[in-house]
Amino acid sequence: MAETDTLLSRDLSWIDFNERVLEEGLRKDLPLLERLRFLAIVSTNFDEFFMVRVAALKRMLQSNTADQGGLSPAQQLKNISEKVHSIIKRQYDCFRDEIFPGLASNGLTLLRPDSYSVPQMDYLESYFMGQIYPILTPLRIEKDEPLPFIESRVIYAAFLLAPENRDDPQAADQQSQERIVIVKLPSVLNRIIWLPETGESTDSAEKEKLYWVLLDDVTLTWGSYLFQGFEVCESMLFKINRDADFSVDEKRDEDFIVAMEEVLEGREKSDVVRMVCSPGSYKIKNELAERFSLEAADLYELNGPINTVDLLELMNVAGFEELHEKPWKIQPVAAFTEETPIWDRISQGDVMLHLPYQSFDPVVRFFREAAADPQVVSIKTTLYRTGGAIPGAGISRASSAYSPVVRALEQAALNGKHVTAVVELKARFDEERNISWAQRLEKAGVIVVYGLSRLKVHAKTTMVMRHENDRIKRYVHLSTGNYNDQTAKYYEDYCLFTCREDIAYDAGLLFNMLTGYSTIQPMMRLAIAPASLKIRLLELIERETSRAGQQYSGRIMAKLNALTDTDIINALYTASQAGVKILLCVRGICTLIPGLAGVSENIRVISVIDHYLEHSRICYFANGGAEELYLSSADWMPRNLERRVELLFPVQDEKIRAQIRDTLNDYFQDNCQARVLSSSGTWARLQPAAGEKPFRIQKEILSEVSMQAGSPGQVKQEFIVRRSPPGEKLSYGG
Repeated sequence: MAETDTLLSRDLSWIDFNERVLEEGLRKDLPLLERLRFLAIVSTNFDEFFMVRVAALKRMLQSNTADQGGLSPAQQLKNISEKVHSIIKRQYDCFRDEIFPGLASNGLTLLRPDSYSVPQMDYLESYFMGQIYPILTPLRIEKDEPLPFIESRVIYAAFLLAPENRDDPQAADQQSQERIVIVKLPSVLNRIIWLPETGESTDSAEKEKLYWVLLDDVTLTWGSYLFQGFEVCESMLFKINRDADFSVDEKRDEDFIVAMEEVLEGREKSDVVRMVCSPGSYKIKNELAERFSLEAADLYELNGPINTVDLLELMNVAGFEELHEKPWKIQPVAAFTEETPIWDRISQGDVMLHLPYQSFDPVVRFFREAAADPQVVSIKTTLYRTGGAIPGAGISRASSAYSPVVRALEQAALNGKHVTAVVELKARFDEERNISWAQRLEKAGVIVVYGLSRLKVHAKTTMVMRHENDRIKRYVHLSTGNYNDQTAKYYEDYCLFTCREDIAYDAGLLFNMLTGYSTIQPMMRLAIAPASLKIRLLELIERETSRAGQQYSGRIMAKLNALTDTDIINALYTASQAGVKILLCVRGICTLIPGLAGVSENIRVISVIDHYLEHSRICYFANGGAEELYLSSADWMPRNLERRVELLFPVQDEKIRAQIRDTLNDYFQDNCQARVLSSSGTWARLQPAAGEKPFRIQKEILSEVSMQAGSPGQVKQEFIVRRSPPGEKLSYGG
């Protein structure tokens, strides 16, 4: 059997993942605003997919290089276009037929221009002239001249104009020619415009209806005011996706930030790979497609709003709680109390957090106490995506909050601590924010290292050095996710606090390698990519393979975001053929094919899409009964294992290891939110069999964490001793 017969296409597998996200939005049993959230995620996912993966495939068209599944770039692009067009049609059919009518029936009514009443028309015309018109800037598109600057992922209105007097026989031919003007919809304007409340509710028990319209529609409807002396013949909304798949010149060490800024500037002027547009103008669509050098397969006409992520503002409207899923309470971490310094608790033993079921607050506290504690002398950390907004730089995509982790590092430096931050500038789409953070940290006195040449630093670790009993004691934090207080509210991750000497020693070696000149050193507990992590994984898989069939049956479990590395996949195939039972929970891309006769019959692959984004990376090996469990920042992809600095770290505390092992095993019991991958490469949603109890892993974890925290409404699993108040006697019966 050829290798291409045992591997799926990476990019088509990613589209399958986004289709699984779509399916959550199509579920009629979910609250409407939850469905809206999933449908919006589909659109934002596709934006980045086209800017990175499709852009790369377009550049490969001349090479005829086949992918893992044996498809040429041309075949992949054809398949991608067909599948994405199909998904988007289903997505927008759902918006039109279910989401918007459902919201309207519950009191949140989207009005389109053909349904504006006369009073609403008067209000919106006045609103346009007072609030929108002064800000808009029309830009001409001239024949045989370069296009004006058009940003990626930003919505534009396009108008086809003709002189009002074009039918006058005295008018010059040039005057009577049609021309196109584009107008950017500024981000400073709210996408949703709320109409004044009418107070028309006739029943006190009836909820008053709220009406909203889109900035897009208002701009198209009254945009003619921008073009005095011309009439609007046709109009259309559009956005483009530009190629974002190019990297910084790694040789530019002395002016690396300047090189990164050049990348950002180049990304905004790069080739266009896709155009999304509204129906309404055949002429404008074709003219823009020709100017962008796009073919019909690159055009996506939407029967509904563009950039639906902006519609998530509806989730913040008060009074519509029934349209949401009941909030999932994030639990405090019982291991940490306000009365006990964080260092004392970590000294008592390892502490593991499971985010976002448990609060991210202890991580923030770790940094804040380190900044304020006079016994702390040094802090070293890696920053990849910290989130938050740069003060004075407006609102970011992730949050309007200023990152508390970065603030604590600034304060630590200002307090005289020796602070080192390895800031990875090459975190795609977060480069500008990371540059700003890095410059701000430097101003506060932090030693900032801008990553490594030719490698992304994706490891997530922090080490705090504290002066205790005439020696330096090191406290280490390791995580599968970023130091981002915003994504920590909906990304599922594990993180570990420890002061074990072996872990601390290895963490020290890692930082020496990241910030200075040091060859790769052998480590006691940690494995790092690209030096030893992949080798370690292959050794662990091979060990399990060699022990299969002995007294203890071989067993491997892993939870990942993506699996594409062919060396790892082939090692898993070999293990399967030796009889090792392999369970894989892969959220996104998976090019391994389970269930192939004679190849992967002992491998089962599932994917869980639910309320939280599955993000942690876990791998378990039975090891003949001496179980080993590891957490990691790395997915099993060539880029993670060979072109990034990543960490694999063991869970050494027996109780914590058993808890994570049991949780990992429970993922494979999910029969509500899990999909299973077949040998044909298709995914099928699992459902409880007749008489089988529904099991939803995220709800199960939520319940367990709530029980541990003694959440209100939950019964704690402990013996309750009843005692009478002092001086009071208990009686038995009458």
